[in-house]
Amino acid sequence: MSLVPPDPAAKPELDSGGTCTPEHCFHAFDALYCALTSGAKPITPRFADDKYPLFVTWNTRSSRPGRAPRLRGCIGSFEALTLHEGLQEFALISAFRDHRFRKIDKSELESLECAISLLTDFEDAESYLDWTIGVHGISITFPHPSLLPTSSGTPSPLSSSTYLPRVTSRQTFSATYLPDVIPEQGWDRIEAVDSAIQKAGWNGTITEDLRRSVKLRRYQSKVCTVGWDEYREWREKRTTADEA
Repeated sequence: MSLVPPDPAAKPELDSGGTCTPEHCFHAFDALYCALTSGAKPITPRFADDKYPLFVTWNTRSSRPGRAPRLRGCIGSFEALTLHEGLQEFALISAFRDHRFRKIDKSELESLECAISLLTDFEDAESYLDWTIGVHGISITFPHPSLLPTSSGTPSPLSSSTYLPRVTSRQTFSATYLPDVIPEQGWDRIEAVDSAIQKAGWNGTITEDLRRSVKLRRYQSKVCTVGWDEYREWREKRTTADEA
């Protein structure tokens, strides 16, 4: 399974009333704990095995009061996955295969928190500005700027230099930001789209023509977060109950 959606334009049919619960987070935490702990047996999930696009995020909690958690890994899929298998799979992918970070090891477990995002309400935006900060996440795709038609008339005041890096074999770019990321960074909509363009791998000038070439899908998410202590208590209770 790919680490990014094979087709960002896919339109999964989902119930937007779905709820993300601590049980989803515990299942993901359990997958990581068992992968790092010799002899540990996974606990069978009890929640419904529904299908959702999903992301698993690992954060490191600070020992200093008031400090925000620090991102430790985040990967997911826009393909609708069954929750039992999808959460387990992406818990490990985001822990061990996020190229931005070294692999999570056992010594870090006690400092971790796990956040699960179940994605809903996918819609095609009318423009790159047709979405709401704090409500929507954004998924963008755009062609290499050298493939755009030459602009005519007076340049937009938002346009920049016409310099374009040399064309490579890469002709399309894509990236996403979950709904909570944008308000956390304090970006406005243009800043968020520009950052997503750079995240997608484009390192040239961002012009207004490039922004207008972006195909943007907006979406919402249901999110839940638990920490190590909550997971450990859950596992002890479930293990005791299953052995009774």
